[in-house]
Amino acid sequence: MITVESLSKSRGGVPALEAVSLAGAAGTVTALVGPSGSGKTTLLRCLNGLETFDAGRLSIAGHDLAPGPHPVPRLDRLRRDVGMVFQQFNLFPHLSVLDNVTLGPRVVLREPPEAARDRAVALLDRVGLAAFAAARPATLSGGQQQRVAIARALAMRPRVMLFDEPTSALDPTMTAEVLDVIVDLARGGQTMVVVTHDHGFAKRAATWVVELAAGRVARQGPAAQLL
Repeated sequence: MITVESLSKSRGGVPALEAVSLAGAAGTVTALVGPSGSGKTTLLRCLNGLETFDAGRLSIAGHDLAPGPHPVPRLDRLRRDVGMVFQQFNLFPHLSVLDNVTLGPRVVLREPPEAARDRAVALLDRVGLAAFAAARPATLSGGQQQRVAIARALAMRPRVMLFDEPTSALDPTMTAEVLDVIVDLARGGQTMVVVTHDHGFAKRAATWVVELAAGRVARQGPAAQLL
């Protein structure tokens, strides 16, 4: 499902990623760990075209990306199959929770409103927020907003989900809420790549761990062994 071969990227002549290679099978969870500045988020953003790269190649969910700028139509097709959840929730504040989740399927996938609504309600129930469908994001806690963001990404039926430190802005209680949802997705067979500093979570949820240091792969292997 995911193949990265000798991926390299520089910023201002300074290497951000150097010859990074990894692979992830369908239904597996890959955790990217390492110190701040090691290239974890840069690598994650390369996986759905938010960052370009200078050398190497990658394939994800059947989409191939080469070095340099990516054509917009190719990125549009890629992002229908590769969802992403960011550190910040990025919910539309003027829309209800339900409308936040149904917007993508209705506008991008052109799903009938009723079908999009039914799926959104089911996803909100899955993340424990069915009772908040009519609420505005500002009335929810940080953990609840992040769970809505996860439901919104899942509504597009992605083949791969990317998470960029999804709990970094949350307190311990809210962190536990979000991590429980991600662990549940992992048990359900959702292919995922997760950037995290939480080794306990990585050991609990990940199939494979890639440790980055200064833009290079320092170690990688099964989570139970590496951590």
